Amino acid sequence: MDRIAIVNGIRTPFCKIGTALQNMTAQDLGRVVSREVIERTRLDPKDIDEVIFGNVAQPADAANVSRVIALMAGLPVTTPAFTVHRNCASGIEAVVNASIKIQVGEGKCILAGGTESMSNIPFFMQKSLQDLFTQMSRAKTSWQKLGVFAKFRPKHFSPRIGLQLGLTDPACGLNMGQTAEVLAKEFGIPREEQDHFALVSHQRAVAARETLREEIVPVSPSPAYKEFVQDDIGPRDNQTMEALAKLSPYFDRRAGTVTAGNSSQITDGAAALLVMSETRVKDLKLEPLGYVRAFAFAGVEPHRMGIGPAHAIPRALKKAGMKLSDIQAFEINEAFAVQVLACLRSLESADFAKKFGYEGYTGMIRREILNIHGGAIALGHPVGATGARLILTMLKHMKRKNLNVGLVSLCVGGGQGAAVILER
Repeated sequence: MDRIAIVNGIRTPFCKIGTALQNMTAQDLGRVVSREVIERTRLDPKDIDEVIFGNVAQPADAANVSRVIALMAGLPVTTPAFTVHRNCASGIEAVVNASIKIQVGEGKCILAGGTESMSNIPFFMQKSLQDLFTQMSRAKTSWQKLGVFAKFRPKHFSPRIGLQLGLTDPACGLNMGQTAEVLAKEFGIPREEQDHFALVSHQRAVAARETLREEIVPVSPSPAYKEFVQDDIGPRDNQTMEALAKLSPYFDRRAGTVTAGNSSQITDGAAALLVMSETRVKDLKLEPLGYVRAFAFAGVEPHRMGIGPAHAIPRALKKAGMKLSDIQAFEINEAFAVQVLACLRSLESADFAKKFGYEGYTGMIRREILNIHGGAIALGHPVGATGARLILTMLKHMKRKNLNVGLVSLCVGGGQGAAVILER
């Protein structure tokens, strides 16, 4: 069976919500990276068999945003497209879907990626207000309309914040930060350790700024189009432990340890990857960045969603026939500092491995090969795009350092974990 190659990839700068990319929609961001990766690869758009993008917010004005992106990027109208949604792993899900389709012969070249404009996640009206507007539209006389109008109250106009709703788990009733607090208490991970992890994320991201430009296409944001954004807006050059220590707990005001400083940033961004069969790569005389060796997903308790990588990583290793010690570089998405730390502690635990049948597939992950360019605490986490960004960052790193095997993983809102093993 043909190996699944990732030939090329690109991403936008990742920009904090409400900053440089706030006026660009998810489809705008997806168009930019799609067009750029096609141009840089010098690929005829007609050679792309399908387009698959991950997206979480699912913009109402761009239903099936993958199809909208494909058409905006100039792909033929005959090229089909569909959108996938696995919360934070949506970008990985797009690549996995592309890989499976290629393996079963449903295409040889697929454009896969992820996009998210968290700045443009809308506010929603209250259901009671919606009902009143419906009644108003059905009223036939002026008196009937006036009667409905008299029912309106200020409380009806209090909006429901889409971002807040999306970051709250309906099964357990906790928002994502509160699930991180669950792990902090369960594993006894102190605030100082979380803050130090966050500090290192910023330090590494700042140090890697020039390196990360290799995977970024500068973007001239609408509507001004007067300047280009070249770097991620998020890493803080002067971040310190003292500054982090001044931040109050955000999700548990009285006894919490999780703050805005040791959590991922809410962000806009997109990433695109060209996924091909190895045979197609050879036919087009292209040099791939690497190959998909194995992937795995795991389900965990929704209120402990951050522990997902500790379950997905051993499963992916087992499928690949590899040990944790075989992996030369790791990217574990930093949804929260405490969440990554809890996963590291779990993977190091013999009791954890025995309890879940992971013996032989766990161990210690050395910090010097984990998230060496920083992670989402510094770079940001545009939820639909992060999975694709992790794959791109890892493959670029493996190429620069001539590494053979790398692994990317992330936790997934709703109680899941995802992991992908990449090889060169």
